[in-house]
Amino acid sequence: MESLGFNYNKILSYIAFVLVLLDLQYEGVQCGKNGEVENHLELGKKLLAAGQLADALSHFHAAVDEDPKNYMAYYRRATVYLAMGKSKSALPDLSSVVELKPDFTSARLQRGNLLLKQGKLDEAEEDFKKVLKSSPSAKEEADARTQLIKCDQMQRLLVQTHREFNNEDYKTATAQLDTLLETCVWDVTLRELRAECYIQLGELGKAISDLKAATKLKNDNTAAFYKISTIYYKLGDHEMSLNEIRECLKLNPDHKQCFSHYKQVKKLNKQIMSAEELIGEEKYTDAISKYESVMKTEPNVPYYTMQAKERVCHCLSKNQQAHEAIETCTEVLKSDPHNVNVLKDRAEAYLLDEQYHEAVRDYETAQEHNESDPQVKEGLERAQRLLKQSQKRDYYKILGVKRNAQKKEIIKAYRKQAQQWHPDNFQDEEEKKKAEQKFIDIASAKEVLTDPEMRRKFDEGQDPLDPENQQGGDNGGHHFHRGWNSWQGFNPFGSGSFNFKFQHN
Repeated sequence: MESLGFNYNKILSYIAFVLVLLDLQYEGVQCGKNGEVENHLELGKKLLAAGQLADALSHFHAAVDEDPKNYMAYYRRATVYLAMGKSKSALPDLSSVVELKPDFTSARLQRGNLLLKQGKLDEAEEDFKKVLKSSPSAKEEADARTQLIKCDQMQRLLVQTHREFNNEDYKTATAQLDTLLETCVWDVTLRELRAECYIQLGELGKAISDLKAATKLKNDNTAAFYKISTIYYKLGDHEMSLNEIRECLKLNPDHKQCFSHYKQVKKLNKQIMSAEELIGEEKYTDAISKYESVMKTEPNVPYYTMQAKERVCHCLSKNQQAHEAIETCTEVLKSDPHNVNVLKDRAEAYLLDEQYHEAVRDYETAQEHNESDPQVKEGLERAQRLLKQSQKRDYYKILGVKRNAQKKEIIKAYRKQAQQWHPDNFQDEEEKKKAEQKFIDIASAKEVLTDPEMRRKFDEGQDPLDPENQQGGDNGGHHFHRGWNSWQGFNPFGSGSFNFKFQHN
């Protein structure tokens, strides 16, 4: 409550000091003959004038305790509360002053102002009218008349606002509520009404702001905490939703709506957190299963379904399930075509599936929407290299294996191809020449794909057996453009190292 009227309270603090210094006219009023009370009041007044609010407050507490019928003790304490920005605490003290001394116009005027801030228009109006009937000073009379006019304006506007709200003209109602809340800054009902307008207009962030203010203005506002939690939940912020619903249960552990919602949010939150932990541990199959559970737990909020599918797309891509990844990522991109994370994951799946043009296109789209992402830049360059490479010699295609094939699969495929295309199997010279070239390609593919470093370079879009990719003619110990003679005597069924037989004529 105090934070909402910060500027008002700064002004009020100044007024409070002025009131203390100028209100010496009440000093001569007989408020009681208790010497202890008078001592507390005097010390408190001096401390207040010196700006030592906490110490002043303790003396006024003591004065009230000593003499509960001393209206000046209540008034001084209310003044300190106002100076401290604690208007909520000041209001009961001002009411005690008015009850003990009905013609104390200064206290009644201050109470009327606080009631107006709270939106209690009828009560505020009554105070201002009584000020005018109590022989006020010229300034007090002017202030009271001004505030009476304000009360009347607010009452008329409030009637119009409810009419517009009931007619579902939420935009007009919101504008009118803005005006009302400029005066009635501490009115819980008005803030909750404006929050409802914002919800209907789809401005959920503004609705949350008003509802949070309502939780501060009203201590036991479980309804506001519940509504804030449900809004966060629909926005997909399950962690904030969980925090807010816990606040509701702190106020009332037996609140049925809050408890039911708490169980739902807690279950969903736990599943999502668990799935993300599994992704961090690279347990992608388990993470997919967990996100499928998320979709079953909350099938009615589109955000969670799309978030789950986005993460499943990521897991499938990381798990090298290219076809499934492409299918799931594409489904997400139909609803969110500029989702950079999904574009990156689908691009990787396309690379795995050797659809290089599509991978380049996805990375280019991702770059249009996030130029600063280093993964996009690196991925696009790699996809472009692989596309260029695919138009030349592709060792995976030569052996007929997938890009994620294990070493034993590569060796098995190599042996099969080498046996089929060994030149000694052909007698016709043309066929033998064709087989020789084919055999060289097969042997080259096996050499690259069974060497971890050479395979890594090839997967990044560089052909380690292409002289153009070498620097200064240094090929790192590998032989380039070997002819058929270089491979003669090679045993395709050996353990994996190259064996050569030198023939002498």
